Amino acid sequence: MEKKQLKEMSFLDHLEELRWLLVRSSAAVILMAFLTYFISDYLFDVIIFGPTRPSFFTYRVFCDLSHQLNFGESICIEELPFIIQNTEMEGQVNMFVWMCILAGFILAFPYILLQIWNFISPALYEKERKNAKVFIFISSILFFLGVLFGYYIVIPMSVNFVATFTVSDMVKNQFTLDSYIGMFKTSILAGGIFFELPIIMYFLTKLGLVTPDFLRKYRRYAIVIVLIVAAIVTPPDVVSQTIVAIPMLIIFELSVIISSIVYKRKIKNEQISERIQ
Repeated sequence: MEKKQLKEMSFLDHLEELRWLLVRSSAAVILMAFLTYFISDYLFDVIIFGPTRPSFFTYRVFCDLSHQLNFGESICIEELPFIIQNTEMEGQVNMFVWMCILAGFILAFPYILLQIWNFISPALYEKERKNAKVFIFISSILFFLGVLFGYYIVIPMSVNFVATFTVSDMVKNQFTLDSYIGMFKTSILAGGIFFELPIIMYFLTKLGLVTPDFLRKYRRYAIVIVLIVAAIVTPPDVVSQTIVAIPMLIIFELSVIISSIVYKRKIKNEQISERIQ
């Protein structure tokens, strides 16, 4: 469908397309969520509650790193002194359903991207529409990397911090199931969305809403925000904060580079169009 065909579509036609996008995407999420039911024991015991155990992969890696850097046992996790308890009658049922849906959303994400691309592609040029596979592949990889970053870095650091922080020996940590799952979902989704920043900057730059100069101008603020986030979700040691901050800074710098490339191409195309006219 060419651009002029797009202009002939009415507002209701666009709403209809959007409605079917949501229907197909929701169906894909529900299907994937249903499939996770058959591996629910592994999903909850190994994946979701894995970061609550000292034997978790990230804790072991950090301990090995501590020994290699001659820090001794400074960042080794020997114990996580807390328990998770359910305080609501339907708490475990609700948690089971929503975590299956979250897993379904993550698994169905490439298909959701395909639906989004099909929705916006009529507004793009033919050359741009041919990049559908590249867009879906790169966006999916970035999203999954963000999810892994949230799971293997942010969640373990957050759990370790809140488990070992105490105002008094008289206070024992007993976290509610809802608070742990809330932290888990936020970390996973925030990581996935943040790693989509280069893709978001690509489209915002094409639309003229963001320029590389704007991103460079506010780079110092972005760095401060990243360092603050890293300090909040990690224990008070430089190694842990650095491990969290570096990937986030790399993603931001990659976004600046992509914005710069897109902006230069946009300016070049506009100059060519002016010469032709």
